[in-house]
Amino acid sequence: MLSPPRKDLVSLNLIEQGGGYTNAKQWRRQSCWRKWKQLSRLQRSLVLFIVVLLWICGVATYPSLIDHLRGVSSRAQLEDEGDVEKDGGVKPFAPELPKPPRLVLPEPPSERKAPHKRGPPLLQNRQQKKGNASAVLQPAGEGKPEPKNVEEDGKPVVSWRGAMIEAEHATEPAAKEKEDKDKAEGEAVENTSLLEPEAVRLEAVREAFRHAWKGYKEFAWGHDELKPLAKAYGEWFGLGLTLIDALDTMWILELKEEFEEAKQWVATELSFNKKVDVNLFESTIRILGGLLSTYHLTGDRLFLDKAIDIGTRLLPAFNTPSKIPYSDVNIGAGTAHPPRWTSDSTVAEVTSIQLEFRELSHVTNDPRYQLVANEVMRRVHKLEGKQDGLVPMFINTNNGQFTHLGVFTLGARADSYYEYLLKQWIQGGKQETELLEDYLQAIEGVKKHLLKRSSPSGLLFVGELSHGHFSPKMDHLVCFLPGTLALGHHHGLPAEHLELAKQLMEGCYQMYAQMETGLSPEIVHFNMHSGSTQDVEVKLADRHNLLRPETVESLFYLYRFTKDRKYQKMGWEILQSFNKYTRVSTGGYTSINNVRDPEYPSPRDKMESFFLGETLKYLYLLFSDDPELISLDKYVFNTEAHPLPIWTQASEGAAPPAA
Repeated sequence: MLSPPRKDLVSLNLIEQGGGYTNAKQWRRQSCWRKWKQLSRLQRSLVLFIVVLLWICGVATYPSLIDHLRGVSSRAQLEDEGDVEKDGGVKPFAPELPKPPRLVLPEPPSERKAPHKRGPPLLQNRQQKKGNASAVLQPAGEGKPEPKNVEEDGKPVVSWRGAMIEAEHATEPAAKEKEDKDKAEGEAVENTSLLEPEAVRLEAVREAFRHAWKGYKEFAWGHDELKPLAKAYGEWFGLGLTLIDALDTMWILELKEEFEEAKQWVATELSFNKKVDVNLFESTIRILGGLLSTYHLTGDRLFLDKAIDIGTRLLPAFNTPSKIPYSDVNIGAGTAHPPRWTSDSTVAEVTSIQLEFRELSHVTNDPRYQLVANEVMRRVHKLEGKQDGLVPMFINTNNGQFTHLGVFTLGARADSYYEYLLKQWIQGGKQETELLEDYLQAIEGVKKHLLKRSSPSGLLFVGELSHGHFSPKMDHLVCFLPGTLALGHHHGLPAEHLELAKQLMEGCYQMYAQMETGLSPEIVHFNMHSGSTQDVEVKLADRHNLLRPETVESLFYLYRFTKDRKYQKMGWEILQSFNKYTRVSTGGYTSINNVRDPEYPSPRDKMESFFLGETLKYLYLLFSDDPELISLDKYVFNTEAHPLPIWTQASEGAAPPAA
């Protein structure tokens, strides 16, 4: 018996056979909704999540898909037009212009980086906050690895981390057509790019000098010191101190135009016939030394005559009961006196004038100058109160005895005593054995009492001794010592002096490298406690930098004698740090108060004369590979970096007899 037809089959059959599109669509919608409702809440959530994720992915890939389709379309068009090479490269549009050669200058050394990241100072805004918006320190262009060509006074120059380096030109373009001009400029850039690092670095020092000189000439011409931020000047003696100190630097750097204008000022404006107090030591090393050095380098009698004038006016300082000179002289009145607060002079002051006075006698055959200078050394040689060759810092001008006994340092007030022991011996042709004996004994005293190592790096440094108590305090001034030790070894002293110089040089360099600005403070304290994490500590009052030369001075000696280029790299870093944090945009460089704050190093608004007289000169000599550029077999530098001749039997004139 046949069973009756099922209603669902009949319905399906009706839909398949005669149902319209609308009814079928409605059925599918209802079926899908019924199935969706049958899903659990978790299943529905999972489906919705997948849908949303697919939608986000589609939105993210849509732009690149369009770009790809556009690229295919553009490429097809180029192929149709014949502008695509077979290897896939696109033909350049005609005419093809030659690409100028890329200028390449040496990167700063990457080794020996300080533990702190250095960056250019953000000084313009900070100075405005400080109310000093008249001039700003010039940022160095950190973060611009490629040099940029600019124009300065119509001359093509290269901006390299604050230094403006003129491009060298072989010839001027003869044709006026633009193509020839572009070709000539391209050749000039190519020539610059082929310069050796030595030439680039030497030119960087010349440019730094020009920039400093620009500020001095515009705002302080004929005065002692430049205040670059205030666009003004400061006076100490009123004798054009910066100009005289920089004379031989300009000659050595071959800055002929600047030298000639300075020489003209000396010839027409410089007069010592002024009733003004000057410091015997400072005026001797800067003015007398600078004039004598310039005379020997140029042969121009003008500078010798001026040297004789100032040297003679300084002689009253030696008219004391003890023959130990007073610290101050009135060069117009012909009188001298100690400071108002004491009858003492510092040992460095009275024993660091000998090179200059001895040379003045040697070149004039007038024994007066050398006799008084030698008498000071003779008396100091015999004094009691030394400790293994180390001398106290003060000496009394009435009785000629050391004062403040028991305190020994190679820093301020004593430093150049040790330097001049060696250099007088060299200057005199290595004949004065007492000077050599005192020097060698002093170095042994330094090794015995003042040398220690820091923690954690074991840096060798020179501390201070006070009544038997050692202090890990070290002045930046002490960084003259590595160079002096190396100079002594060059002139025949033990090899261990050179090794000691190398180790001390590393400590002096770290005084720069471990500071956030890459510039050394005036004074540091080395850590000696086990477990220390940093070798160097700096007290708040000691964080200033005065643009001092001692470290680059020693770098010069170490490079000259070892030819190890790491010393040049150290000096290159220091020069760039000077450009980053002390260069004033309107001209000049300034001392700063805080070497630990790269954002605002707090400019002091003062450019010391020794920045031009010493710091830039030693940097230039450091970067030069010419051993005959101020040969250390022919010249000895005074403590202000003024080279004076070493006496030989062939020297013009004879040295006067010693006292």
